[in-house]
Amino acid sequence: MSPPTAPHQGGCPFAHRKDALDLSAVINDVINKKDSFDPRTELLRPDKIHSCTWALGADPSTSPHAKWEKPVYQEKILPNILTTIGNTPLVRLNKIPKAYGLKCEVVAKIEFLNPGGSIKDRIALRMVEDAERQGILKPGGVIIEATSGNTGVGLAMVAAVKGYKCIMVIQDKISMDKIRTIIAFGAEVVRVPTMVSFDSAEGIMGVSQRLHKLIPNSLLINQFMNPSNPLAHYDTTGQEIVDGCDGKVDMVVMGTGTGGTATGVSRKIKELCPNAKIIGADPLGSVMALPSSLNKIGVPVTVEGIGYVFIPTALDRSLIDEWIKVDDKDSLNMARRLIREEGLACGGSSGVLMAAAMKAAAHLKEGQRCVVLIPDTIRNYLTNFTNDSWMEARGYIESPLTKNLWWSSKLVSDLNLKAPTTIKLSDTCQKAFDMMNKEGVQQLAVVGKSGMLEGMLSMPDIMSSISKGTVKLSDSVENSVSRQFQTVLSDLTLDKVSKFLDLGEYVTVVSSVCVYTRTVIGIVTPADLLRFISIGEKQK
Repeated sequence: MSPPTAPHQGGCPFAHRKDALDLSAVINDVINKKDSFDPRTELLRPDKIHSCTWALGADPSTSPHAKWEKPVYQEKILPNILTTIGNTPLVRLNKIPKAYGLKCEVVAKIEFLNPGGSIKDRIALRMVEDAERQGILKPGGVIIEATSGNTGVGLAMVAAVKGYKCIMVIQDKISMDKIRTIIAFGAEVVRVPTMVSFDSAEGIMGVSQRLHKLIPNSLLINQFMNPSNPLAHYDTTGQEIVDGCDGKVDMVVMGTGTGGTATGVSRKIKELCPNAKIIGADPLGSVMALPSSLNKIGVPVTVEGIGYVFIPTALDRSLIDEWIKVDDKDSLNMARRLIREEGLACGGSSGVLMAAAMKAAAHLKEGQRCVVLIPDTIRNYLTNFTNDSWMEARGYIESPLTKNLWWSSKLVSDLNLKAPTTIKLSDTCQKAFDMMNKEGVQQLAVVGKSGMLEGMLSMPDIMSSISKGTVKLSDSVENSVSRQFQTVLSDLTLDKVSKFLDLGEYVTVVSSVCVYTRTVIGIVTPADLLRFISIGEKQK
């Protein structure tokens, strides 16, 4: 299995303290597999069946959970930024519902106005403060979590204010915008390969739990099975929706990531508005929806922070009245419409929820109300779905300018690419550098023992690792390999390839979309495409 990459250096706000634990050394031990961890017996699985005893209509006095009410501050100047979490506004949506011909009122719960930019700020604060109340998080402690980004931002913000160290374990598919935000709050980031199974020792769960095992006075947040996750939404988000609508709620549309939002909000809504319908919005390639026949196994999910290939413990699917599946193209185009037409500076997952809401709310009548959550901010996605070239390359929007060029409908296979230069994970950075010089290339395909593509290595990748002091030329390339790179199939048209090249230095041609079986066929650079166009122009 491929190892996680080294943490970003200099990110820990405690680095100046002489008594500070050397987190980087511990992280490197985990990366280099110097610890002992057997996922078969030690892994706390995030998909075990929940054992919560909550039941609709039960006596509140028998609730297994402690009720938590957000303090109300009367001061004009608040004590710190964490006191601004929650109490987000409800905003009526106008243009998009009208375009769909809806008769009902559609109201958005604007969660990106939380200080960290997402709905996850709520659970970050609640999980940390519950741990403090329970005595399992002590002063000087280290917060550790596996996250798709937004929870990591929230936890890093809470840790910064409260004075805790923080380590976030993140898959390498997550946008650099989120990762840079987490680092800016002073947290360490460990990136693990997306292709590694979540329940392996090298996956996000395994790495976070291994770090917890090695670091004293650390707290593994474990949002997927932490009861404070749904409780945050039961006590605040759900109650705010009911209060903001004066009890008149006919439908609520939510996404399912960890499942905490859907579980917590649904329980509160069903208690206070028993006739309201709960809609679960789910990406096409996720497995959350019921019946399971709705789910498309093996379909990649581009939208971040929503949908998984396992059912989180925190998700109670019995609360969802109807599931609606939405593909990436519809989701991201709807997110762009929310930005352009309703003025909401939202992220991609908001498009999943809004697209589902437009389908579900078509059955509502005049005078009824549909509430849709808007989970996070545009800040995290400035390098992807808000970029026209990014959308055009994936076929999510048309490219009117490139479309009519003579070469636009030609295929990658027409480029007649030569076989790429490859290197093994165990080879050294010095060998990689020598191979690049000898072959006159800037990129190498990195393959594992089975010949499958593990990642890409470029000259800047090597230089970056060396300049940070994390790697020497005599070290293996494992900790320098880039696992966030663009892949295409050989039957992709060149107009799409040109858009990918607008965004990066190269694209990697692979045999399959499946990350577990793909092999490398070739590498396309701007020079390759220009050479093809030049030869074609001369032959005209």
